[in-house]
Amino acid sequence: MFFKNHKNFYLLPFFIILIACQFQEPLKTHGIIYLENRSQKVIVNKSNKNDIIRIFGQPQATSQNEEDTWIYFERILTKGKYHKLGRHVVKENNVLVLEFDKFGIIKNKKLYTKDDINKIAFLEKKTENKLSQKSFVESFLQSVRQKMYKNR
Repeated sequence: MFFKNHKNFYLLPFFIILIACQFQEPLKTHGIIYLENRSQKVIVNKSNKNDIIRIFGQPQATSQNEEDTWIYFERILTKGKYHKLGRHVVKENNVLVLEFDKFGIIKNKKLYTKDDINKIAFLEKKTENKLSQKSFVESFLQSVRQKMYKNR
């Protein structure tokens, strides 16, 4: 009685699977969404800090050397295709750097995209931190402590 029309019974698992599938691409976002579109609203030598706060919100980072440089980020990750085995892949990686003059008016605006960031060359030099290096006595005592707790 319940299975009068057995064709509908076979369609039930198909519809359950279809409902569980996602039609949208799975995205993980970090930072300001649509940073490139929002940056077009910013006009050099016209927009001020209040306009920027209204468009983007508070800056995500400021320059260490100058307080008049604000930095905004946008990063979008998506799932990779079959050859990436579902690992996260960077879809967009944008950085907007805004420089202000002493009156709070934008004097320079630069948007770095994923391609621009890949072209930046970094130095291979490594800085040694003298503060984190341990003395001979301290490293010796630490090794003794590790051996002592290892046998517990």
